[in-house]
Amino acid sequence: MTSDVDAGMARSTDSSEPIAVQIPGRRWKKFRSTAIVLATQIVILAIFLGFWDYATSQNRAAAFMFGSPSAIAGFLGQMARDGSLWRDTYVTGLETLLGFFVGNFVGTVIGLSLWYSRFVSRVVEPFVIAVGSIPIIALAPIIIIWFGTGLISKVAMSTLSVVIVALVTSYKGAVGVDPDQINLMRTLGASKFQIFRKLVVPASLTDIFAGLKLTVGFALIGAIVGEFMSSSEGLGHAIFKAGSLYVIPKVFAALVATIALALILTFIVGKVERLLMPWRRQL
Repeated sequence: MTSDVDAGMARSTDSSEPIAVQIPGRRWKKFRSTAIVLATQIVILAIFLGFWDYATSQNRAAAFMFGSPSAIAGFLGQMARDGSLWRDTYVTGLETLLGFFVGNFVGTVIGLSLWYSRFVSRVVEPFVIAVGSIPIIALAPIIIIWFGTGLISKVAMSTLSVVIVALVTSYKGAVGVDPDQINLMRTLGASKFQIFRKLVVPASLTDIFAGLKLTVGFALIGAIVGEFMSSSEGLGHAIFKAGSLYVIPKVFAALVATIALALILTFIVGKVERLLMPWRRQL
């Protein structure tokens, strides 16, 4: 009898060992996969930049039209030394963040609220489509007339670029909740607000964060377009000014800073998503 118990304990201990080893092994595989992807991306970027630099060094016309990585790096260094790079990035980043937060807050609140009434959602649907179909650049003159040429007009442009996308993605997440789960909560006596707060909102987080990652770019585009129209600082102003003077490498230098800003903001959104949705870490 004792030997049977000992054997059972031994089998239990043996079966637990692979579980203990499995977690570090999974982390190692994920780390290795990430490292391989990153290394591949770096190699592709290095090959592209090398080919670009070689091609422009052999042709002056190509160097004028497309710039070169070495010239772009030179302008980035120059802009960093004179402080214009940090000042313009700060201005555009501030406009983007404000428009991102305001647009996503308003759009998400409206989108989730439309879950309460299918009648209201059907009524407002054509208006949402109509507003969403307007090119943001077409609204720029009106925004400038309404809000002037300062920070508020750039934030308004950024907000308008974001709000419709946030509304649509959050509403899609709300109406996509499993009806069986809703019926179950109703059976258990939950009110509509309790269903909304404890089921609809958490279940919509995946779509909401997908929209957040998407609207980072839209918010940045809105801010840049606003700076194109009227601004004395910001990355959009730097791009417009360099382009009007045909300094193509400086245009690309400002674009590199814009891309870096977008990547940083997207990375932050991803970190917030993993913090609020820990189950997504396993995906």
